[in-house]
Amino acid sequence: MSKNLVIVESPAKAKTIEKFLGKDYTVKSSFGHIRDLPKKGLNIDIKHNFAPTYQVSADKKKVVSELKKAATSADIIWLASDEDREGEAIAWHLTEALKLNPKKTKRIVFHEITKTAIEHAVENPRTLDVNLVDAQQARRILDRLVGYELSPVLWKKVRPGLSAGRVQSVAVRLIVEREREIKSFEASSTYKVTATFYTKDGDLPTELNAKIPNAKDAHSFLEAVKDAAYTVHGIDKKPGTRNPGAPFTTSSLQQEAARRLGFSVKQTMTLAQRLYESGHITYMRTDSTTLSGFAIKAAEEHIVKNYGKDYHAVRQFQTKSRGAQEAHEAIRPTHFDKLSAGSDTQQKKLYELIWQRAIASQMAAATVDKTEVNITISTRKERFIAKGEVLKFDGFLKVYGGGKTDTILPPLTEGETLKLKEMLATETFAKPPARYSEASLVKQLEELGIGRPSTYAPTISTIQTRGYVEKGDLEGAQRNSVQIKLIGDTITEETTQETHGADRNKLLPTPMADVTTDFLVKHFPSIVDYDFTAKAEEEFDDIAEGKLKWTQALDAFYKHFHPMVEKSEDVSREDSMQARHLGKDPKSGKPIVARYGRFGPMIQRGETESEDKPDFAPLPEGTTLETVTLEQALEMLQLPRTVGTTEQGEEIKANIGRFGPYIQVGKLYVSIKSLDPRTITEKEARKLYAEKLKKEAEKYIATFDSGVQIINGPYGPYITDGKKNAKIPKGVEPKSLTEAEAKKILAEAPEKKRFPRRKASRKA
Repeated sequence: MSKNLVIVESPAKAKTIEKFLGKDYTVKSSFGHIRDLPKKGLNIDIKHNFAPTYQVSADKKKVVSELKKAATSADIIWLASDEDREGEAIAWHLTEALKLNPKKTKRIVFHEITKTAIEHAVENPRTLDVNLVDAQQARRILDRLVGYELSPVLWKKVRPGLSAGRVQSVAVRLIVEREREIKSFEASSTYKVTATFYTKDGDLPTELNAKIPNAKDAHSFLEAVKDAAYTVHGIDKKPGTRNPGAPFTTSSLQQEAARRLGFSVKQTMTLAQRLYESGHITYMRTDSTTLSGFAIKAAEEHIVKNYGKDYHAVRQFQTKSRGAQEAHEAIRPTHFDKLSAGSDTQQKKLYELIWQRAIASQMAAATVDKTEVNITISTRKERFIAKGEVLKFDGFLKVYGGGKTDTILPPLTEGETLKLKEMLATETFAKPPARYSEASLVKQLEELGIGRPSTYAPTISTIQTRGYVEKGDLEGAQRNSVQIKLIGDTITEETTQETHGADRNKLLPTPMADVTTDFLVKHFPSIVDYDFTAKAEEEFDDIAEGKLKWTQALDAFYKHFHPMVEKSEDVSREDSMQARHLGKDPKSGKPIVARYGRFGPMIQRGETESEDKPDFAPLPEGTTLETVTLEQALEMLQLPRTVGTTEQGEEIKANIGRFGPYIQVGKLYVSIKSLDPRTITEKEARKLYAEKLKKEAEKYIATFDSGVQIINGPYGPYITDGKKNAKIPKGVEPKSLTEAEAKKILAEAPEKKRFPRRKASRKA
């Protein structure tokens, strides 16, 4: 064994570091955390300063054993996990689990995996930063307390299997409240007036400097300007600049990768992790927008060499976020002269984006000439405005273009009279707030001070996998839009249709998110309060800076949180399930309630506590718990409905299940697709049933007395005896096979390889 043992958390990182260290160094990976709170139980001693009980994960016992053995024979152990709180905690857990001797253990950190950075780290080791460890412990324990005590409340009061998390619950609340804003939004309309004028050098497009409130006033305006004179009143020319943005932080990288490359937040972080571990970029979890002096100098050399001195401008962006001192730099390439890096196309695209943004941050501003022309109307006080912009020097846009094109206005002179070509008054509608995408949710969480770079991707992933949020598309709806046109002295009006409300790849709350959010807001208001959650992040920063003891922060939180848990025991299930009484069934007199059930929103007839079992039905399509009416509910409760009988006299029932509407004949279920189970006719049902029977009959090509069957499967015909399957050779007609031939093909077919079932590995 080498004299020096270097322990990192990632095998890929270990492989890269090994290239820079000599033969006296052995680099091994811990494969992430080796210890954590056990999955079952609280494992936190609340009465004794929230002392945690950690254990080595089952899947890490072999790793720990190998690391212990390697550490015993090494002269020096170098703990080289990442330089943030999580990395510091990994190093601390390694020290504890491996029982490392402090005298021969050194902590090293680096912001990039390059030879220079690694050598510098080895020359400048430090001890473990206990404050960073405590900050990570505080977050971990606080999240465990919330999850362990709050999740069971949701199981009892809302739905079994639900989970609650400090940051995830706030993220879900943001999405739920935004969706409610959108649904309650009433789109008002105004009229935008545009005009196109003739000039000797081409058309001049303009826009009126005021909106017109309604169609009547729009007609009046166009009538008033029929015979008007249009005069160029003022031409305002002034220079302008466009400055580059700061190099990427974690959140800005996630947002820009979504906008430009279409990557999800999780995808971006996975790709960035691989680029970092391969030594191509600096550490990818950072709030910092600063660049090191070395990076600024390297960027200057590349810019001057490849673009010229005029394209260079030194910039140092100020970091706004607290806690960013843990990661000293923004995300940047480790070598600016490397224009492409990564082992696959997606890595290369992300690397190029990071390279462009970092280089652009050290480039000169782009300069533009801006022109604004005012055109007066002889019969009205309003004015038409024409705006133009011409790029004079591209500067940073040479590598990080903004997508804008020049808008060049034709030559005009002060006092010039213009002739109108066409004028349009178009009805435009106010837009509701935009739904959250993954990237815009990250931006909102960051602006509110909730979470940190390392939490965004797992939070967004968690709320989707646990069924609170779905990422999907909305088709939108059609609405009328009026356009009033003036050409010459003729005014015409036309009504067109436009699509509104369409969305792609947006985060949509499920009914479970609505119910859970309302329950938490009502009974655990501080847990989903934005300011309260942001304050917790500030306290973690205070702990990391040594200004606050982690046990004090947890004690203050728990004294506030636990009484709410105890008080929630008195909440009725009806209250927590958003039960809404719609009225009474006119026939039975039983109450009709819309509420949230085990499988989502539903209608219930009767009392849950009564001796008679209640009747249940799903909500009608297009309704919610808040909008469904008694009449709609009564219609749904008519299901299952007897439609009629088959030609053989068997009863046909229609109903709606978890997977949509269907008809049932005996034990056979047939999907009825777009047909309504409340109105489907006997004739329609018989036709669908006959088609299903035909399909089922065609499935079995032959059945022999021995139990061997020839079946028409989804991937073609095959032979089976119930235990073994065999493909039918090409060129053989399945229907012509005899029982003996089928048995022979089955016997000669290779046995299907059976792989031993692997136990799911648990991540620490």
